[in-house]
Amino acid sequence: MNGNPPSGLRAVRPAGHLLVCVLMAHWLGGCASLPPGHHYPKTYSTALSEPDATRIGHQFAIAAKEHGGQTGYRIISVGVDGFLMRMEMINAAERTLDLQYYIFHGDESGRLLTDALAGAADRGVRVRLLVDDADTVAGDQQIFSIASRANVEIRVFNPFAYRGHNRLIKGTEYLLKHARLDYRMHNKLLVADNSMALLGGRNVGDQYFQIDPVGQFADDDVFVGGPIVHELSGTFDEYWNSVLSIPAQALLDSHPRSPNAPPSTDKVNKAGINYQARLGSGEPLAGIMAGRQALIWADAQVVCDSPEKKQKAGRPRAGSLMFEPIAQAVAQVQSDLVIVSPYVVPSKDEVHLLEDRLAHNVRIRILTNSLESAPELSAHSGYIHYRSEFLKDGAEIHEVRSRLGNSRGSGQSTKISQYGNYALHAKLFVLDRRRLLVGSMNFDERSRHLNTEVGLIIDSEQLAQETARRFDAMALLENSYTVALVTDAKNSTHLVWRTIENGTEVEYRKEPEKHVGQRTKVRLLSLLPLDPEL
Repeated sequence: MNGNPPSGLRAVRPAGHLLVCVLMAHWLGGCASLPPGHHYPKTYSTALSEPDATRIGHQFAIAAKEHGGQTGYRIISVGVDGFLMRMEMINAAERTLDLQYYIFHGDESGRLLTDALAGAADRGVRVRLLVDDADTVAGDQQIFSIASRANVEIRVFNPFAYRGHNRLIKGTEYLLKHARLDYRMHNKLLVADNSMALLGGRNVGDQYFQIDPVGQFADDDVFVGGPIVHELSGTFDEYWNSVLSIPAQALLDSHPRSPNAPPSTDKVNKAGINYQARLGSGEPLAGIMAGRQALIWADAQVVCDSPEKKQKAGRPRAGSLMFEPIAQAVAQVQSDLVIVSPYVVPSKDEVHLLEDRLAHNVRIRILTNSLESAPELSAHSGYIHYRSEFLKDGAEIHEVRSRLGNSRGSGQSTKISQYGNYALHAKLFVLDRRRLLVGSMNFDERSRHLNTEVGLIIDSEQLAQETARRFDAMALLENSYTVALVTDAKNSTHLVWRTIENGTEVEYRKEPEKHVGQRTKVRLLSLLPLDPEL
């Protein structure tokens, strides 16, 4: 979810499996810097050169001219709407579809989207799909069932040599090739006809669309229509043609792949959603295209890492790394900074940025996951190193609960919220309530140094205010813990967690946990030097 090492690594104890590592080292071929399959022939390609010739491109070209060359935006906060928007954009495309995702699961949502891509290809749309290779699980390979179809090309970013899902084998390869495999593509982007785009924090999967009772990840996309889409397409092209992007055919065996099984409706029924009825309405895209759902027209800046970010670190090149423009934007904040991130494990640069703004009397509020809602205990173990210091410096911290008191602003239905497995996955900065950063970048060292990311800094007071209001709803005591430092009668300072349960305000002196042993595991993990990996 945050680009952490593959789950298989957590099952590997190097000392206990030394013999396995030694035996596999020969098969894996040492420490090559380029991924397997990099010699496989591939064709250089770019985004649609004449998007205005499509119906959607023509419509957005006219609208942009009417708005002084600006681009139109709309925040998609409801998880199901994030799924529907992707389906509708795929179905609406006339010429090209470009998709770039860290995770593309083979669950109900993933299979429906795969089938929609196949349908688009059948009607002549060129489909380019670029996926990362770190967090794939059994079943995700279903996407490769359409790789041999006409008009479809799939590439895998920085792939593993091992194509199975045995945790020991995958974890061992990760250890042996750590320098290469620790570098991941965390971007999330969909572009249709080089005219409209969707980007943000959502991967493809039931959890990210908030229909899975086992766990829901609250997130945001921003729909984009207008000239800046061409810049976003340019970032996709750079990744697509990178030496690290390997054609799927170079990685697949020769056995034919079975077609997708019909998607189950069990999860969507439990979420209280009728997918087919919602898809039949064409919303939310139909409302946008018809003007019933107004776009916010504004100027914006694309911020994106280079696919060769790891090689370019420390070498100045304008536009190659996204941290600098974001740091400049944060440094200009005068009064109010809102940070929404599932993981808060900042780099030294980011800590200094916040300390500087706090010293200039900027109000800083942070919304992140609590221990009970944390998807990754390792990431939470890094976060606790910074929590008390931020509070001492004057920042305000709110941690979302796994069971919400109300679903307002949560992005999901009241019915699915009753399962109580809610977690934050959004990545947002609101700057002086006038500008908004939305994208794939977490507020952690992994996003800063080890992942590639993409986002937009949008100069829109309306979008910034809208996002700030959602923050306020999620920071309510019914939905989150407000973390505070208090001094007791013995002049000892400690943390407390305040919330409202069943209408009554309560205060915890120990960090609330969902399962017995979470606190102990986090404390043990916090003793390890993991922060640079988190």
